[in-house]
Amino acid sequence: MDGTVNTLNWFEISVSDISRAKKFYETVFSIDMQLQENMGREMAYFPSENMNGKVSGALVQSPQHKASAEGAVIYLNGNPDLANALGKIEAAGGKVVMPKTHISDEIGCMAFFIDTEGNSVGLHSNN
Repeated sequence: MDGTVNTLNWFEISVSDISRAKKFYETVFSIDMQLQENMGREMAYFPSENMNGKVSGALVQSPQHKASAEGAVIYLNGNPDLANALGKIEAAGGKVVMPKTHISDEIGCMAFFIDTEGNSVGLHSNN
């Protein structure tokens, strides 16, 4: 794999209540998510300027998608400072389970939260 290819190109966060989850993520990240049905699945898409070479994803509600704190871990972009998003999580109905933690000067900081659907999600920022 060369340096121009993203290791991650798409992610899906399983949810049991698409409306509740959409409201949570829109509140925490101050974004608008487009809701759409696709192949029998309810999906709310994270905003992306251009899908060509950019990583993006969606919240997904379907019989095959089960929200869980034990599933795959993804890290969402918390730049410029993940403390901003962390400060909105509990008021939006989630729970911070690991506060902002410095990894190193080169890597930045990370944190974990549980969303309204019970998923464990990571946050990363450069500072």
